[in-house]
Amino acid sequence: MCVAAIAWKAHPRWRLVVVANRDEFHERPTAPLARWDNGTIAGRDLEAGGTWLGLNAVGRFALVTNFRLPGFPRPGLASRGGLVVDWLAGAKDPQGAAMNPFHLLRVSPDGASHLTNQPEPLVQSLAPGFHGVSNGHFDQPWPKTQRLSAALAAWIEGGEPNDPADLFAALADETLLPAEPDSEGPDAPFSPVFIRNPAYGTRCSTVVLVDAQGAGTIIERRFGPDGEATGETAIGFTWP
Repeated sequence: MCVAAIAWKAHPRWRLVVVANRDEFHERPTAPLARWDNGTIAGRDLEAGGTWLGLNAVGRFALVTNFRLPGFPRPGLASRGGLVVDWLAGAKDPQGAAMNPFHLLRVSPDGASHLTNQPEPLVQSLAPGFHGVSNGHFDQPWPKTQRLSAALAAWIEGGEPNDPADLFAALADETLLPAEPDSEGPDAPFSPVFIRNPAYGTRCSTVVLVDAQGAGTIIERRFGPDGEATGETAIGFTWP
């Protein structure tokens, strides 16, 4: 039940701001945020080898989430984490038709876009502004997505100082959120922005900050099965 919000050229001070929670089974092996040998900055899924969120120094950023639909996920299909790895390596639009349903958000010097493979492959450009994604339909965001997007907008529009601690506070929000009428959203225990669950819950929170001059920082805060923080990594970078 991952959730993310991005601000793409939404304020004169910021080129990109991202806030995201990765929700996953706690037993799935994962390596923390690091700079890879090829220059990618990301965590790593040690089971399938991909990543859920990453960026590099040429100005590319991507994140992927599961798109929850009846009949999925199906075993044996390629890992969606490879979509992020391939994009950061310079790939064009992915051939994701044979993958489980996904949302892929991408940013590059050429612009921002959203890709999905359900109900058919679709690529759409994203206008400058605020955008959110979780595991439902992209054009019908769940309440948790709306809540996180609103917190990000308030942070950016509130003026200086912009303390990333406030963004991590928004990512730590455990408020149970009601389902909307006819919603396909998650059951109540999985409705918050932050999921505290010993089997499947929020594994890490990530904040990405890139200012108008291209100076950037990515910060990852990791959590154990009890929901308590287990470590934090911050890496600086520069975009063209």
